[in-house]
Amino acid sequence: MTITIKDSAGIAGMRVAGRLAAELLDYLAPFVKPGITTNELDRLAEAHTQEVLNAISAPLNYAPGGHNPYPKSICTSINHQVCHGIPNDKPLKKGDIVNVDVTVIKDGWHGDSSRMYMVGDL
Repeated sequence: MTITIKDSAGIAGMRVAGRLAAELLDYLAPFVKPGITTNELDRLAEAHTQEVLNAISAPLNYAPGGHNPYPKSICTSINHQVCHGIPNDKPLKKGDIVNVDVTVIKDGWHGDSSRMYMVGDL
């Protein structure tokens, strides 16, 4: 694998993509509360990525090496799940810990980040 040294334009593109990923996680924060499903968080994330950030969700339909495509725009892991869980219709409960992993593509650059959220006021 060859590593390419980025020029100032490339570094700027990486910063923009990273900032958008952080903005997406900030946007999702108030929605992470008891009763919401991770499918609903996924829907909110995809709409915000397309309509507000004017970007693309990297995980959606990602299919490396002929594997089945990833069906969602985000990865969600609840409590003891390690990582890269697929959003579903199970409602979050007060006291759950949820990790939301996002990757946005903007102008060919990827911004990849995740955040842990506590569900409900503890």
